[in-house]
Amino acid sequence: MERLSDLPNIGKVMEKRLVKAGINDAEALRQVGSKEAFIKLRLLEGDTCFNSLCALEGAIRGIRWHYLDCETKAELKRFFDSFK
Repeated sequence: MERLSDLPNIGKVMEKRLVKAGINDAEALRQVGSKEAFIKLRLLEGDTCFNSLCALEGAIRGIRWHYLDCETKAELKRFFDSFK
């Protein structure tokens, strides 16, 4: 079982937040996807930011979120903006 904090972009704090939201390991994160994980965090905390959404997507892809392509970032931004 791969720990969440073994993934890029997921430090100890984000790992604790995800576990609190019911996402306990890397496979669970991959299964729910970045958007569903974001929704779970947002419902739990209320103030989950766009960078967290990008971090989750990057973690699933195994890359630093800074390296997400422009199209993916734009699509994630549209998704994030739908929560404002």
